[in-house]
Amino acid sequence: MDATRKHQVSLRGASAREITRDALLEKVSQEREARSYARRANAAALFIQRVWRRYHVTRMAALHFREEWDALVNHHSGLMTGTWISCSLLRPFLFFVRCLSVQRHTIQPRDVACLEKCFKILLESIHSTDLRRNFCCLAIGTLEERRTWNFQAQKLIILCSFILASCDTNHPGSKDMVALTSLAMRLPVVLTDRNGWKISPQDHFRDADLAVKNLICFMGSKSGLYVSVRKYIMKLDVFLPSQCAGLAQTEDRFLITASALTLALRPFHVIKSNKDGPSLVDIDCAPTQYCISLLTIPWLLQRLPAFLVPALKHKSVLSPCFQTLLMLRGKFLSDMSDIHQQGTFCWHKAIPPVGWALANVICLMTGNDNGSLETPIFCQDVEHGLYVRVVITLAENFLDWIDNARSLIKENQRCECDCGTFEGSTNFSIFKKESVSGLSERSYVELLRPVYHQSHLTDLLAVLSTDMCAQGAEMLASENLDNLGKLELVHISYFYSYMLRLFSVLNPVAGSLPILNMLSFTPGFLVSLWRSLETNIFHGASDRARDYPGSRKNGILDVRQQTSKFGGGKWTSVLQMITGKSQASAGSGLTDSTDSHISSGLVDEDSCDVWDVELLRSGPQGLSKDMSCLLHLFCATYSHLLLVLDDIEFYEKQVPFKLEEQRRITSALNTLVYSGLSRSSCLQNKPMMESATKCLHLMYERDCRHQFCPPDLWLSPARKSRPPIAIAARTHDVLSTKSDDLLLVSSMGSIITTMPHVYPFEERVEMFREFIKMDKVSRVMAGEVAGPGSRNIEIVIRRGNIVEDGFRQLNTLGSRLKSSIHVSFVSECGLPEAGLDYGGLSKEFLTDLSKAAFSPEYGLFTQTSTEDRLLMPNISAKYLEYGLQMIEFLGRIVGKALYEGILLDYSFSHVFVQKLLGRYSFLDELSTLDPEVYRNLMYIKHFDGDVKELSLDFTITEESFGKNHVFELRPGGRDICVTNENKMQYIHAIADYKLNRQILAFANAFYRGLTDLISPSWLKLFNASEFNQLLSGGYHDIDVDDLRSNTRYTGGYSEGSRTVKLFWEVMKGFEPKERCMLLKFVTSCSRAPLLGFKHLQPTFTIHKVACDAPVWATFGGQDVERLPSASTCYNTLKLPTYKRASTMRSKLLYAISSNTGFELS
Repeated sequence: MDATRKHQVSLRGASAREITRDALLEKVSQEREARSYARRANAAALFIQRVWRRYHVTRMAALHFREEWDALVNHHSGLMTGTWISCSLLRPFLFFVRCLSVQRHTIQPRDVACLEKCFKILLESIHSTDLRRNFCCLAIGTLEERRTWNFQAQKLIILCSFILASCDTNHPGSKDMVALTSLAMRLPVVLTDRNGWKISPQDHFRDADLAVKNLICFMGSKSGLYVSVRKYIMKLDVFLPSQCAGLAQTEDRFLITASALTLALRPFHVIKSNKDGPSLVDIDCAPTQYCISLLTIPWLLQRLPAFLVPALKHKSVLSPCFQTLLMLRGKFLSDMSDIHQQGTFCWHKAIPPVGWALANVICLMTGNDNGSLETPIFCQDVEHGLYVRVVITLAENFLDWIDNARSLIKENQRCECDCGTFEGSTNFSIFKKESVSGLSERSYVELLRPVYHQSHLTDLLAVLSTDMCAQGAEMLASENLDNLGKLELVHISYFYSYMLRLFSVLNPVAGSLPILNMLSFTPGFLVSLWRSLETNIFHGASDRARDYPGSRKNGILDVRQQTSKFGGGKWTSVLQMITGKSQASAGSGLTDSTDSHISSGLVDEDSCDVWDVELLRSGPQGLSKDMSCLLHLFCATYSHLLLVLDDIEFYEKQVPFKLEEQRRITSALNTLVYSGLSRSSCLQNKPMMESATKCLHLMYERDCRHQFCPPDLWLSPARKSRPPIAIAARTHDVLSTKSDDLLLVSSMGSIITTMPHVYPFEERVEMFREFIKMDKVSRVMAGEVAGPGSRNIEIVIRRGNIVEDGFRQLNTLGSRLKSSIHVSFVSECGLPEAGLDYGGLSKEFLTDLSKAAFSPEYGLFTQTSTEDRLLMPNISAKYLEYGLQMIEFLGRIVGKALYEGILLDYSFSHVFVQKLLGRYSFLDELSTLDPEVYRNLMYIKHFDGDVKELSLDFTITEESFGKNHVFELRPGGRDICVTNENKMQYIHAIADYKLNRQILAFANAFYRGLTDLISPSWLKLFNASEFNQLLSGGYHDIDVDDLRSNTRYTGGYSEGSRTVKLFWEVMKGFEPKERCMLLKFVTSCSRAPLLGFKHLQPTFTIHKVACDAPVWATFGGQDVERLPSASTCYNTLKLPTYKRASTMRSKLLYAISSNTGFELS
């Protein structure tokens, strides 16, 4: 038997075809499935037939009943009693209308006539004073009659609600439908009003009242009335506040709208009449349905006639809604989310239902009775605490929705980019502009206008509870109905904190500026916020923190111990990750950096402890939600106020805070921001951290301009955890790389870029030099520098045209200017000068070029009118040929000097450096640029009379080459007169023009050249004054001992030579100014290197000049007559062999005062 037949078996005899077992089982399974499918198909066919037969029979019965009902009504000649109406009229009517119209979701044309007839009969019956004819008499009849009446009344209300939802007053040809809806709305209004029944026997008063209340309760819960009212109102036109004057209502439309609102509000009157207060059933029904269905209607009040709005603002309506929303907010927010997902807002998805509920609540609570939002007026009967809490709840949910939408959009963009299908910019708003009725999110923001009126805040503050301090427990967690109306400062803080965040997203033009303007200038509000924060942050340690820390109590803390105790191993691991070295090599490599770090960072432990706020050491994650909210609002508001607060107000008048309070604020923000960045928790509460960082930067810049904080304050948060310089610099270089410990690396890098001031200035200079060192190494690794002397830039410079020749030969090099420059000078006679450039000639070239180009006579730069005569771009330079290109070239020259560590004896204006650092300049910085203009603006600001008398307009005049040029500060500025109302705008417009707009083109050009060689992130380590020190060296005096220990001797001199000893003796006897003059005589810069003379390139050198005086002359009292000379390109002092200190002193003073150097030789 073959192998195939071994696995086959015959089950049908030898004559049958043999089949395998698996195939047989599969065949049986298929036949079973076919039989099962056939049974299901037959069952489904029978079910469809039953449904169809039922529908057909029901429809035929309904048509038959309608014919009979029509004949009955048209030919009835007897008395239409209430019983006849209930049994003969309503019973068949309700049946065939439900079958023919309601179930089909459309009203048949023939049914319109039947509906009108029935409603007219019912209204006529209810208005009859005859008990037999009145349909409502059944409500006080027998038990069976009452049940029948209640059932039929409920069905009529459902029917009328259906008709209301089907009505569209704007649809052409809807005249009959509007008339029917008007008639249909009168019926439930009369049915739910006991006074409209015309019959109310005194002995059945309670029965009639109970019947009405039951019907109203049904209407507010299960009738679908609120959904129908919503659908109707959504079809009404929207009229913005500016268009409300032209709003016209037809009689039928007004009657329908008024009746619909009457029915929607009627359940609230039942709640009000209940003396025991609203029951749980009441709260869960009418107010909930009202909030979900009506308060979420877009532009609710703008769709309604203004004289109907006061009914919606009544206390009996708003208070139950607010209480319900707060007590059942989880269910409420979930239901609103369901509405949005069901596509109800498919025509306007920009704002979710919770956003419209927020806007409508604000409009209802603060709008005028005529619907205007210009001057908000609170509903005095409604508790302000309820209103504030409701807005907080809705705004918080709205912000969550915005965050989720942003995340979803980013995720979609990421997926599209991965698939290669995404095109265009990714920077777009999640809110799309809508063209429906000309509305957009800007129109939505107009609905929130009352919140940035000052009267809105002052009214809330007027009812504020006496306890102004935020409690430790979360106040928003209270669910007690009695406490819901209590208002605290923290609630107001939540309110405006959320409003700031919403406006920053929804207001594309002004952002949160309107709210910040109002908050900043509301008297006492900012101080109240700080008092509340101060109580919680400092915990009674106010006396200690108010004083400047000065004396040391426990001695000096060894920073080496700090490093080992507070995370030295952590930073070592980071360095290993960056450099790829082993533990041992990393440890050995840290010796120099750590030693330098220690030597420059001896810290007074007690003085720093004062400014390191304990509560804020954990960053945002250590703060309660209430505290974070208070901090966010305070920082955002105070940041805005600092922009307009001048130095007179800040330092002299000390408003809104005393200087000791300013220091406490600064210390709190400094600790908070540092802790948040170091713990990588800045994303935990991003709005609060952003506002705190902005406020801290403004305080720091003001302190840099006019010190009010001790230096220890800025250094205090990082005194225990500041990493060594080598690690910090290398960390900054690897932020974009992926690593297992990227979180730690990112936190350290964020500190360096966001708040570098926590490092002492000397350490930041070391970090800057480390950046340049790493850049040079990377250039070598990239092959840009192959070795000494390779790829040098060779240039030929004429002494008389040093600027022009340098510009012509170097301007196009860009970042290649980082390479070495080989300079050959040509004398004024046209002959090449002898000498080889080993670095000295290139230094001479850079210093001579900068000296010539930055001279005011050259025309590119000018000097400020202040005493220090700082450099600023000359605005007339834009009229010069290649003016902007020359300034860009000078930016590269300055960058080259910084890159090579060559000091230039020039300082730029604070305002100009601010532009190079990417920072905006504000009003007070004008005093450092043009004190006269600043004084004039301050005079206008504090002018008590009418500013119109000064005859000013929004223009400014510039003089250039003898011609006056007039520039408008704003469009149409020539025609805008400066008044008391707009004088602040004029002052800041002038300041903005002088500080920002006027020099922007020059600053951009200089910045482009500078950043070709120096990375912008390196520059941001310093403020404006520190940048000038980095460029030109330290201020103050020269450390003679440091210079002596870093001096080289040539030509026969040594440290023990008599003349050398006399030189150092004379140097110590010089005045500080004279020492600086000697340093400039030798090096061309009067300031010492920031990190000491060991960083001076080339090294300071004293070269021996042979003495030709005879010995007998020396014994006779004579000394060497030759003057000392200098070679500034090599930092070399050529010193004759003087024998007496007096001679050396006089010769040196003569030489350094003659303003010459090499020529003296």
